[in-house]
Amino acid sequence: MDRKEFLSLISFGSIGTAMVCAGCSKSVNAGTTGSSSVDFTLDISNAANSALQTEGGYLFSNNVLVARTSGGEFVAVQQFCTHEKFQLVYQYAQHRFYCDGHNGTFSEAGTVTGGPPPRSLKTYNTSLNGNMLHVYS
Repeated sequence: MDRKEFLSLISFGSIGTAMVCAGCSKSVNAGTTGSSSVDFTLDISNAANSALQTEGGYLFSNNVLVARTSGGEFVAVQQFCTHEKFQLVYQYAQHRFYCDGHNGTFSEAGTVTGGPPPRSLKTYNTSLNGNMLHVYS
């Protein structure tokens, strides 16, 4: 193989690798918005889920933010803001979800209450049976 053939093969190999990697970048961003199909259960007596044992506590699981509101109710919304996909936090005292990326705010029901978010959060159903919290679409 001469030098010209060798360089040609390297060029094609690089192009192929770049094309494969370009396809991979889509999967990196997958799941950053609210998933339409959610179905999982959390054992709130488990130490990993202990944040949900008290009002105001919240955690992330399966791209969902699950929070315990005042009165002991559970709410579940997509984990990332609808504006630019910053991770949300639950602000118990203000009864809202907050995005510190651009000061976006959402009610506990997921509706936009301030800032630039273009649409409401995807919300999910919750049901508690003993210590088992079921989160589902």
